[in-house]
Amino acid sequence: MDMRLELVPLPTADVERSKAFYVDRLGFHLDHDVQPGNGMRVVQLTPPGSACSIVIGVGISDPDGPRVLNLHLVVDDIDQARERLASHEVDISPVNDMGGVKYAYFSDPDANSWALQQISR
Repeated sequence: MDMRLELVPLPTADVERSKAFYVDRLGFHLDHDVQPGNGMRVVQLTPPGSACSIVIGVGISDPDGPRVLNLHLVVDDIDQARERLASHEVDISPVNDMGGVKYAYFSDPDANSWALQQISR
């Protein structure tokens, strides 16, 4: 039996601000931005090269609920990925080498946290 993680809901207090962060600063692809009715809004975004997306919006999750912590974006070259994000005004930590696995950390405007990860192969 296959089980594929394909969508992760993230809490947000400001959909437009979050959408701009993910599209303009991180380079995520905007898959959908729809308003199906009853005040609901669904914005689905996918990191470049990923099979898993995130969803933000109104009626998706509690904007005051717990933040999602340490989502991992796996990259081939962490220094290059970190530089790209920093050049797009993302506040990102220096690269931390944990002995074959490297990390750099940042958060979105709603304090959902992310880790860039590079694994030596």
